Amino acid sequence: MKNIMICVVMMVSLLFAVKSEKNEAPIKASSYSLVEAETGTVLEQSNGDKQMNPGYLTKLMSLLLIAEDIETGKYTTDTLLTASGSVTGTKGAVVWLEQGDPMTVDELLKSVIIGNANDALTVLAEASQGTVEKFVMRMNSEAFDLGLRNTAFYSPYGYYDSREVTTANDLAKICAELSRYEQLLPYFTTWRDFVREGGVELVSENTLARTYQRHIGFKACHSEQSGYCAAEGARSENGTTFIAVVLGADDGESLAAVKNLCNKGFSEYKVTATMFPDEMLMPVKVKGGIDLAVPVRLADQSTLVVPKGVGELKTVVVIPDFVSAPVEKGQILGMAAFYNGKTLVYESDIIADDDVKLLSYAYVLKKMLSNVSK
Repeated sequence: MKNIMICVVMMVSLLFAVKSEKNEAPIKASSYSLVEAETGTVLEQSNGDKQMNPGYLTKLMSLLLIAEDIETGKYTTDTLLTASGSVTGTKGAVVWLEQGDPMTVDELLKSVIIGNANDALTVLAEASQGTVEKFVMRMNSEAFDLGLRNTAFYSPYGYYDSREVTTANDLAKICAELSRYEQLLPYFTTWRDFVREGGVELVSENTLARTYQRHIGFKACHSEQSGYCAAEGARSENGTTFIAVVLGADDGESLAAVKNLCNKGFSEYKVTATMFPDEMLMPVKVKGGIDLAVPVRLADQSTLVVPKGVGELKTVVVIPDFVSAPVEKGQILGMAAFYNGKTLVYESDIIADDDVKLLSYAYVLKKMLSNVSK
């Protein structure tokens, strides 16, 4: 590819960042992160990649695996599961299950999500993978697949273990995945309920479930070792979802902090698309081909999160003066880059939209004979 030329093709009408000038109270926490769920864009963070013990927020990864099991049909919310002897002597919050006790997946989910019940999670983990140990192996495997390189799990529960670590950014990714499972929404948005024929009351530590209109999940917890931690998901009327995670906050700070972070997402950012018109791209000349030029287009467009304000995204297109035949449909010929000021926010390949075969003597002769016959 020769004679590469760079040209600014157009100014795409998209709003970009204008920082709020408000004096905001600092978040008193060891780390926090604000993420837009659809794109995974980290919008605000402080020590977002700092490894910390997440306390019972570990259960969010456990719940992601269980949601996947339900989606793939391994069991349904109506499936009746029986507690094994593993529930005996369970530490922490429980719904007092004993070996042989039956419970539906629906009630087990309520117990885990609303009541933080560890014995109920044991039953679900064993139904998923056979043993709790194998379930933890799957937690780590899927965390790796999600790109969570700063995370390691040693139990499904969140019992304190100095080896068990994650980050605010990694937890936000887990929550973004959880936000896609609509079947969990009724559990995450319930603050108080009962299980076991009304004999066990469940009350969520996440009071945002009853006080925050945009709340869709997820969890709050506290311990002496981990401090106050919270992961919150909030969704607007148009479906935009923000995830906020706060780790190691002061007493009473975590829930207010995640709510304020989510509200900041709605007030200061918007989700939009690049919407670059392919008509703005001129066909690229082809040398030695049966056609003189090949039409081109962007390989893909993207959804972006941009702060509200005034301004535009600048699009820079890099394409060659010409290419040599043959050209295959889908062949990468250049690239388009979208900038917010000097910051690159998205790139897309520019590809050939058709084939152009190599010009041959046989093709020329055929053309000549065709013209003579006319």
